[in-house]
Amino acid sequence: MTSTLITRRALIASAGAVMATGATSVFMPAQAKGLAPTPSMRGGSNNYRPGAPIVDRIGGGGFWMTGTVRRAGDGAPLPGQRIQIWAHTTEGYERDPQSHGATLTDENGVFRLEMPQIVPAFGQPHGHLAYDSGDFETVFLRPVMNSPQDTSLEADFVLRPV
Repeated sequence: MTSTLITRRALIASAGAVMATGATSVFMPAQAKGLAPTPSMRGGSNNYRPGAPIVDRIGGGGFWMTGTVRRAGDGAPLPGQRIQIWAHTTEGYERDPQSHGATLTDENGVFRLEMPQIVPAFGQPHGHLAYDSGDFETVFLRPVMNSPQDTSLEADFVLRPV
């Protein structure tokens, strides 16, 4: 099997799924190089709130949720895409309205949103992200952090048009 080396803050699984981890170098199998769509994560929609407002940041800040959004197939970056983020943080539970917010991708398909430090919930420090704007298939991600001391989490989306 042919592989391509990728250095990112995301682990790309062979099915095209993107799971966030700490900084790492990983191998992506050749069949995933075509940027297959990111499957929705089971449980990733827990406490999802349709229409969460676009915000500059969620709460007090100090933690960064980042990633890139690309189109399935050709891997083109997707600017202006709405990504919703929510988590259990030092300032609230993931079910609380103040723990939700959305941001838009920039011209390179990159999003970045500051929020309070994520803390473990159900034994794992994790965040929730969603693409739900309608031009592409809805995707929910639930990336898990390597450590509760991490101050950032990256999760990438590969979206398939509807």
